[in-house]
Amino acid sequence: MRFTQSMFGAAAVVALSVGATTALAAPASATPNTTPQKVCGSGYKTVNSAAIGSLGTVYLAYNATNGNNCVVTIRTNPGTTLDMSSWIYVPDTNEGDDDYGRYTSYAGPSYVIGKGHCVDWGGGIANTYVQVTGSNCGSLTEHRTTYTR
Repeated sequence: MRFTQSMFGAAAVVALSVGATTALAAPASATPNTTPQKVCGSGYKTVNSAAIGSLGTVYLAYNATNGNNCVVTIRTNPGTTLDMSSWIYVPDTNEGDDDYGRYTSYAGPSYVIGKGHCVDWGGGIANTYVQVTGSNCGSLTEHRTTYTR
C-alpha cells in the first residue's frame, strides 16, 4: 500500500508542477485510437478495467504464456497532451512498474510478472485517478477508489 500511496503522491506532484490547466483543452476526436492489446502486445487479454470518470479507462491485461500483467490508460477522446499515468504493483513480490507523463492518447504500458499473485493497479488522466487494490485474487474482493486532485 505504501508503494500505491507514493505513486499517487508522485502523480500529484507531476500534475502540479506541469499545470492542470491543460485539462480543459478540447478533445481532437470522439473515439480512442488504440486498444489495450495494441499497446501491451500480442498475447495479452483484458481481464479487468476501471473507468476514469468520463475521461477514459484504465485496463489490466494478462498474458498467460509469460505470466505478465500489463496496465494501460486510454483516453476516451484523444487530443492535446494531458497528464496521464498507468501503474501496477505486486505486494507479494514488491515489484512494480509505472508510466507518468503528458500524452495525447494513452499512458503505458506498465508491466509486471503477476502469475499467482494479487495485483494493485491504476491510472489517471488530468486530475482524476483510479486505484484498484487486491485485484484478480480469486475469492478475495478487490477495492476500487476514484478521486480527483
